[in-house]
Amino acid sequence: MSNKPPSAEDEPRRRMIKPPTGGNLSGRAKGHTAVKTAKTRTASSAKWLERQLNDPYVQKAKAEGWRSRAAFKLIELDERFHLLHRGAKVVDLGCAPGGWVQVAIQRGASRVVGVDLLPVDPVPGAELIEADFTDPAIGPRLMQMLGDKPNVVLSDLAHNTVGHRQTDHLKIMSLLELASDFALDNLKTGGAFAAKAFQGGETEDLLLKLKLRFEAVKHFKPKSSRADSSEIYIVATGFKG
Repeated sequence: MSNKPPSAEDEPRRRMIKPPTGGNLSGRAKGHTAVKTAKTRTASSAKWLERQLNDPYVQKAKAEGWRSRAAFKLIELDERFHLLHRGAKVVDLGCAPGGWVQVAIQRGASRVVGVDLLPVDPVPGAELIEADFTDPAIGPRLMQMLGDKPNVVLSDLAHNTVGHRQTDHLKIMSLLELASDFALDNLKTGGAFAAKAFQGGETEDLLLKLKLRFEAVKHFKPKSSRADSSEIYIVATGFKG
């Protein structure tokens, strides 16, 4: 979801006709596919494509009909922290391409609204908008769409990196702060908040703020998050209101 451009975490939305064979979720699939550069393909794009073709979570997502491998991250988060429940109302910040929305609906959410800078194909049972979450008008709009306080606020927000470490860090923290403020302002008592952060980020002040308002605040890195990725999720449960 973004505020984010297509990235190595994003996958095509076409379903596979047959499930993948060989390999497992702990290593490369059998028959590793190598991709070479070509006139219309740079070395970096060839490397990205090779990783996609050989990623077991990409293969499993296509086989099971999930829009992205990121669906397995939310599945792991839910199995660990019990975020979703039947009848839950959910807000998904940075929802493209819709994998988390699919999981929330499949796990019994009665209403899901989401926002992303990128267009998202419709998901039955959800209402999704293409907009910039940093626009002050978007938070109230999401609440109006939901029609009630959410039980769960999810954030997989990311941003366009500029290659300057300090600038990129400030952008990451800005999105994380905005997502947490939205959760603190709108969650139902007893609700939960889960958001992408990055290892090494200066989140002490944010964690302190969350600990004052939630019963429990944890860090969690799903197995489905790539090993070379610095992403980690902050999960806060038991909102005190």
